[in-house]
Amino acid sequence: MKHLPANSAPREEAPSRLPIRIRGIRWSKVPWHVLLLGVALLMVGLSFQRAMSEAEGGVGISFRGHMEKLLVSLPVLLCAFLARPRWLRRRWWWVYGASLTLLVLVPIIGVAHNQAKRWIETPVFDLQPSEFMKVALIIGLAGALYRNRLTRFKDWLLPLGLALVPMGLVALQPDLGTALTIVPVTLGMLYLAGASGRVLTAAIVCVTLVAFATVRFEFGVREYQLERIDTWTQSYWPEDLIEGRRGPAFHAYHARVAIGNGGMTGRGLGQGIANQAGILPERESDSIVAVIAEEGGWWGATGMLVLYTLFVLGMMQTAVGLRDRHARLVLGGVALYFGAHVFIHSAVNLGLLPLTGLTLPLLSTGGSSLLASFAALGLALGCAANHEAALDRDAFRSY
Repeated sequence: MKHLPANSAPREEAPSRLPIRIRGIRWSKVPWHVLLLGVALLMVGLSFQRAMSEAEGGVGISFRGHMEKLLVSLPVLLCAFLARPRWLRRRWWWVYGASLTLLVLVPIIGVAHNQAKRWIETPVFDLQPSEFMKVALIIGLAGALYRNRLTRFKDWLLPLGLALVPMGLVALQPDLGTALTIVPVTLGMLYLAGASGRVLTAAIVCVTLVAFATVRFEFGVREYQLERIDTWTQSYWPEDLIEGRRGPAFHAYHARVAIGNGGMTGRGLGQGIANQAGILPERESDSIVAVIAEEGGWWGATGMLVLYTLFVLGMMQTAVGLRDRHARLVLGGVALYFGAHVFIHSAVNLGLLPLTGLTLPLLSTGGSSLLASFAALGLALGCAANHEAALDRDAFRSY
């Protein structure tokens, strides 16, 4: 996708009274191919979730619970689809502010699991505000960049502030997975909004240096996070990974063993050692790609990744065809959201990145993950179908 050109600001329309619209949806503009690919990925996830719950080692994995979370999440997809683009454009700070408030409340009323306080307990399931913050950030950046051409230094302050504030709050939880997804989504949306490639390259170098210095001097990093990074660097080779399989490399070892066990054609649905023995931690969420690779083999894992790639590219292609700058930014941001998740999730399980808790949207279980994924998908479909005419030069540029 090319840059959005720097030019005169678009004309603003009268504010919408309601956040959603029921009539006037252009059904012919809905990217049905994106929806069908999303449904296909969801069906793949349901198949593996059911097989996990029915396997001999499926203690603690509830397919019924996953279905309940799925049914709770479906209305979110519909509401996001019906959201008025004009309302989102003018009231983006409501959505961003509400999500940021939930993130601020986590240290106060949140509950801790696995050495991290990331969740707020509810009667239905534990909410993870950082998941919602990712979607709110897309809405916030699209609203902030709608009139912003990033031609002056001060133009960068608001977009960067919108990203850095939640990143700082997430780092206090801590939640490395969310931080890893916020960075590419933010940089990608800045690029789509017209930011200079040189400036973004310099920003990437600075972020890398800061991350290296943080780890090197152990500043603001928890002990178990340093242990994960050390385990990753010391377990890159098979001999070192095997040596640490009963220690800190336990999860990484069994994820890679499961992937290797699949071979070309896989062991069959529910027949993998990870499921039969129940030995792979978080296989229904953070390590689901390892289960797919073991039970579906190289062909099954590749097929899933191809589906996901087409899903992301379908949204990008749809965004290219939109003349509404705001809708294009939202669609591009959602595509980056899904793309960042599948890349980081797969890289973690393959040992290319340090171990971190990150779900695979539409496939993994988890109430907050499903809610955020459906909200993002609904926004993408809705912006494609409900985008409104714009009379700025963006609308007449050929992409």
